[in-house]
Amino acid sequence: MKSYKEFVKSNIYLMRYLKRFNESIESYSDIKSICEKYRITNYTINSDGSIDVDGDVDLSEKGITKLPLKFRNVSGNFNCGNNQLTTLKGCPKTVGGDFYCGNNQLTTLKGCPKTVGGDFYCSYNKLTTLEGSPQSLGGDFYCSYNKLTTLEGSPQTVGGFDCSGNELTTLEGSPQTVGGYFDCSDNELTTLEGGPQSVGRHFYCSNNKLTTLEGGPKTIGGNFDCSYNQLT
Repeated sequence: MKSYKEFVKSNIYLMRYLKRFNESIESYSDIKSICEKYRITNYTINSDGSIDVDGDVDLSEKGITKLPLKFRNVSGNFNCGNNQLTTLKGCPKTVGGDFYCGNNQLTTLKGCPKTVGGDFYCSYNKLTTLEGSPQSLGGDFYCSYNKLTTLEGSPQTVGGFDCSGNELTTLEGSPQTVGGYFDCSDNELTTLEGGPQSVGRHFYCSNNKLTTLEGGPKTIGGNFDCSYNQLT
């Protein structure tokens, strides 16, 4: 027969177990309700409370300030653009298709996916740095119309790269290999030093403060637009 002390101890363990069990049931139920609300289908709930989605996730234009769920892997596109997001906490670690977080209130890319199979779009935010951006990218990278003063932290190999409409004075930190086009127009650039050495298609650097084209790409597969500068 158990002593009173052993009886109390075993009941404490039982109560703790039941509490965790009930919390997990409530958490599972909450996740299902949220998925239903945002029309997320073909998902799997993981033991840590995150979800994997086989297909696309569209959370655009929902008026949210943070993501309603913790995502892990999404096989298709992930769209959380046109909201009021101030953080990317909860974003999937991998996205098989395109990733959209444009038109929000983001000041950092911390928390964004590490691997994106398609394009990455973070334009029209309040970013001052690209630190935290994915280092494995299968498509184009769009970071135009932010408040960027540096390209440090950007992926080093991309399809196309658009950093137009920022406050850049240098291209240091930019991708060195660009398979598509490179657009750094409408900035405050005085030099092309630090920019990509190889651009597969067009190179745009118009509407800056360039006085020389030294440091520009060594190879360009398309047009070179350097109009509206201070070249002599």
